[in-house]
Amino acid sequence: MSGAGERPGSEPEVTPQEVERLAARLHEEAESSGYHLNPNRTFTLGLIEGMLLNEKRYGYWACPCRLASGVKKEDLDIICPCDYRDPDLDEFGACYCALYVSDDIFKGRAKVQPVPERRIPRPEVASGGTQVAVASTAAAAATGFALKYPVWRCKVCGYLCARDEPPGICPVCKAGKERFERFI
Repeated sequence: MSGAGERPGSEPEVTPQEVERLAARLHEEAESSGYHLNPNRTFTLGLIEGMLLNEKRYGYWACPCRLASGVKKEDLDIICPCDYRDPDLDEFGACYCALYVSDDIFKGRAKVQPVPERRIPRPEVASGGTQVAVASTAAAAATGFALKYPVWRCKVCGYLCARDEPPGICPVCKAGKERFERFI
């Protein structure tokens, strides 16, 4: 994906203004949802620059601390905010790349520690781009439990909804439709 004014074969460029705009947006969204961005501004701006570079390369905000494939369906779990953010915050006080941090780290009562990689090999992807939680679906079928509508789970925040298709945008965390998995 080439950016405007980019020379063929050159690395995409991100302006400081683009980084500042996204930093302000992410800060506002994080705080309004009960999250905090890393208070080390230089570090945080570097991560945001990496996200913007990945957006120019691939068309989506792949985590700058992971190797993206460049195929959105294969990288859905590492599009920021990634599927691992909340478990990492709960267990380690920061997400893998440390863009998001706990209240203790944000307020200086704790320091960021290394976070082990949680990413596992790719799950099955259903047509339409949604990931299928095979075990949950099989368990529901085995018990004879039947619902009028399938239940969809947002892989970012855990929001559940029962309807024919997942919502276009998660009403809780604003993740796109492709970040939902069929739960039951």
